[in-house]
Amino acid sequence: MTALPLDTLSARRSDGTETPLAAFRGQVLLVVNTASACGFTPQYAGLEALQRDYGPRGFNVLAFPCNQFGRQEPGDDASIAAFCETRFQASFPLFAKIDVNGPQAHPLFQALKAAQPGLLGSEGIKWNFTKFLVDRQGEVVGRYAPTTTPEKLRGAIEALL
Repeated sequence: MTALPLDTLSARRSDGTETPLAAFRGQVLLVVNTASACGFTPQYAGLEALQRDYGPRGFNVLAFPCNQFGRQEPGDDASIAAFCETRFQASFPLFAKIDVNGPQAHPLFQALKAAQPGLLGSEGIKWNFTKFLVDRQGEVVGRYAPTTTPEKLRGAIEALL
């Protein structure tokens, strides 16, 4: 396995600040492409439960809104952040809207997809709420379909903490 290049990557937060992903080195991460108007949007509640339960032990959900699937994330960064905070009391890091597929895909998602290809070796992300589990060494140890709820990841997360 190859570790993610966290030291060379950064991402813009929903408030516009650029965050070096090295800030999350040594933590267990669940990186998720999210959307506010998707059938899987209620998973935000499960993601927040994971953050609250495991955050003190060195875990973080990193949420990356994306509008590439059915245009289900049409809002701007401020409205997305307000939605997540008011509807789900989201306390985990929320990043600015990005692309996860195609030529403009964020470098983090390029690295995640290369490290953990999907079904039949496909690197493309198929829908909102695809999840990548990353261990403390930066290794991508799992890729989970949108239908895999956050609650179903508790055992895998606990094994890495």
